[in-house]
Amino acid sequence: MKTTISTILSRRWLCALAALALAGCGQKPMTYPAPPPPKVEGDSVIFTTNAPQLASISVETVRPRETSVSHVTGRLYWDDDCTVRVFTPVAGRVLAVRADLGDPIRAGTPLADIDSPDFAQARADARTAAGNLMAAQKACERSKELLAHGAAAQKDVEVAEAAWTAARAEHDRAEERLANYGGSDQSSNSVYVLRSPLAGLLVDKSINSGQEARADMMLANAPNLFAPLFVVSDPAKLWLQVDVAETALPTLAAGQRLRVFSEAYPGKVFEGTISRIADTLDPATRTVRVRGVVDNPDNLLKAEMYVTVDVLQDGQALARAVDIPAKAVFRKNNQDYLFVEETPGRFVRRAVTLGIEQDGKVPVFSGLAAGQEVVTEGCLLLEALIDPAS
Repeated sequence: MKTTISTILSRRWLCALAALALAGCGQKPMTYPAPPPPKVEGDSVIFTTNAPQLASISVETVRPRETSVSHVTGRLYWDDDCTVRVFTPVAGRVLAVRADLGDPIRAGTPLADIDSPDFAQARADARTAAGNLMAAQKACERSKELLAHGAAAQKDVEVAEAAWTAARAEHDRAEERLANYGGSDQSSNSVYVLRSPLAGLLVDKSINSGQEARADMMLANAPNLFAPLFVVSDPAKLWLQVDVAETALPTLAAGQRLRVFSEAYPGKVFEGTISRIADTLDPATRTVRVRGVVDNPDNLLKAEMYVTVDVLQDGQALARAVDIPAKAVFRKNNQDYLFVEETPGRFVRRAVTLGIEQDGKVPVFSGLAAGQEVVTEGCLLLEALIDPAS
């Protein structure tokens, strides 16, 4: 009985399939017209509306750059306009150090006492010159009195005047030398007081009681000898050195604002400005040295810190640039190109000047303006339509 029912069902399915086949034989298959190919006019590719190729092309609106240079490493150091590195002008032994790190310093503040034979010799020379000048002056006056009474010749007066002139010159030289040391010929000891010529904060020192100090330390080439005895500066402003690639030069100008970030203070931004741009490139790295001034009112930043710097784009820049995705650019015959959608379906190839890629973005310095539509996906497809051999 089961076999009979199965056979009947099979026959019914075969009859239904045959009926469908006979019904389809009398109809023609539906056909769709092929889309027209895109037009190529020089560096332009034009698609018709709803062309299927448009599904493979993506565009993005170009936005102006917020920064001229992003995430470059910089080094902080003391502002040389308000910094003095104090060396000793005399040789001798340090008797006492009279200032410590962090002390506020005024101009003329004593920093150290040095027992110096050089200073003692300068004082002795000044005293000797003063005595010689006094003797030469009296001899000159005496010779003039004798000449007036006919007891001396004119040449004796001239010799006395010449001796007095030489003694006065030697006296002035000795006094000026002693004044440069900051001393006076009235004291009798050999202690030289090393003083600060500028006001500020004592930010560094390399001196201890009992050590020998030498005047030629500032002339030594060895770093361990070149270290100044004291460094006085104003840490409220620091200088910043940044080495920037030469391709970024068109976007740099003095006065541009800086944003400075330090790993020591995550999330905190320090403000600064560009003060100088070097006139030469480093021949090894092909970078240009840029100097900035960074505000440091709370003394959080320290000299010789390494920081991350962004140079903000503003109206003082020499040229404005835009950032685009790096995938929108392709290179051909040592020239960079991209495609811009001028009108819907019309794409134009343009040569551009690029900067250095960072974080998947590349700056464009010429050939593109903010607000335009740049192709980010499908640029190779468009290039193949313009130049099939490429």
